[in-house]
Amino acid sequence: MTQTDIGTNPAIGKSVTAAGIRTNYLEAGEGEPLVLLHGSGAGVSAWANWFLALPELSDAFRVIAPDLPGFGYTERSSDTKYDMKLWVAHLLDFLDQMGIEKANLVGNSFGGGLSLAFTLRHPERVRSLVLMGTPAGSFPMTDGLKGPGGFELTREWVARMLKGFPYSPNVVTEAMIDERFAAMRRPDERRAAKRLFPKDEGAKKERIVRGVPEDRLQRIQAPTLVLHGREDCMIPFDVGKRLFDNIPNSELVGFGHCGHWVQLEKPKQFHTVVRNFVSRDL
Repeated sequence: MTQTDIGTNPAIGKSVTAAGIRTNYLEAGEGEPLVLLHGSGAGVSAWANWFLALPELSDAFRVIAPDLPGFGYTERSSDTKYDMKLWVAHLLDFLDQMGIEKANLVGNSFGGGLSLAFTLRHPERVRSLVLMGTPAGSFPMTDGLKGPGGFELTREWVARMLKGFPYSPNVVTEAMIDERFAAMRRPDERRAAKRLFPKDEGAKKERIVRGVPEDRLQRIQAPTLVLHGREDCMIPFDVGKRLFDNIPNSELVGFGHCGHWVQLEKPKQFHTVVRNFVSRDL
């Protein structure tokens, strides 16, 4: 990371050391803490997932969006084992470092899975949950999750990858493609991608995606808002309904003509439902 990057790249914000890892994060607004946890994928960052939500939600909340270990502009180490145990421990210390006793967690896809795992281990630190396109239980890996085929470090491949997330490919702008392509060209990003995303096993066997099992979901007591795109080709809509069916204090909002990126495909509706849900009983 160069000094020029720090001054000109909107994905690079403040930094704090959490769980021994120098963590890049974005922050805006004041008040009740709203912690945005991004999804996974090559070149992803907090900025890539939340660049629309940060300014819109900061009028009502203290909005904080970290780059999780292994992603974005957070420090990386070749000997770090990236797994849910690390991500949960990191999030716990990150909240401590930010002075947040109880957080409202908004998790997109992988970030939703982390939100669930964190809530099960540290329920006293979570005020509410918003889950978007979040895996739960087990289901066959979708074609969307398999991606556009063998990894290529080309702008064309990046464009195909990104356009597989939303219902309408028009959601993906040239600026989004440029930003993700630039992020993926960083040497540490390529090394991390190889460790985080194992090679496709091809047609040898059906791959199963495993999220938090249903019986564990039933232990979650935090008020939970489940948001899911009807045409999500990454995590099927039925998986979102599975969350709603098993989390006792939950609500489900479905979005038609919407894929995996509710926050980018339906931004006005997303901001409204999140603001209303989190603002209850403050």
